[in-house]
Amino acid sequence: MAIRIAQDQHADEVLTNDSFALLAGMLLDQQFPMERAFAGPAKVLDRFGTLDPSAIADPEAFADLCATPPAIHRYGRSMAGRLQALARVVADEYDGDASRIWTEARTGEALMKRLLALPGFGEQKAKIFTALVAKQLGVKPAGWTTVVGDYGKKGYRSVADVVDPDSLAKVRAFKQAKKAAAKA
Repeated sequence: MAIRIAQDQHADEVLTNDSFALLAGMLLDQQFPMERAFAGPAKVLDRFGTLDPSAIADPEAFADLCATPPAIHRYGRSMAGRLQALARVVADEYDGDASRIWTEARTGEALMKRLLALPGFGEQKAKIFTALVAKQLGVKPAGWTTVVGDYGKKGYRSVADVVDPDSLAKVRAFKQAKKAAAKA
């Protein structure tokens, strides 16, 4: 299944074909428009030449590459460090294959535990990513719906539900309504 989160053909192909790109896009999805966050891995690939976690984990010049306009995130240098920390974990614990995080998890709880152990992944981000791999990649470990709660329901609640420009607009509207309700 082709992923359409970034709403850019090249960036979405990178997300579809590279498991570390999808994980990195999720990491970048904070305080930044989601489609631009998920386009970040394609920028890294275009500039750095690879998304191999072992290659990303070490170079000092990586922060400069991520901060060069157009930056991969509004906090390019900071997010470069987070990407490198994530890359180190994927390289060291999953032999560089990010897909093992979700394909080898037998249950939703096991997947959540793996995601929560990643740098930059809190409970909400882990739930959303679990819903994303279930809905968009068809990876549904036993009990995943219990773990993700509302994110597993039909509707337009998170990046897990973005498949085209219309669904992106609906997710954005849902998020704005939640923020408005929280302020009220």
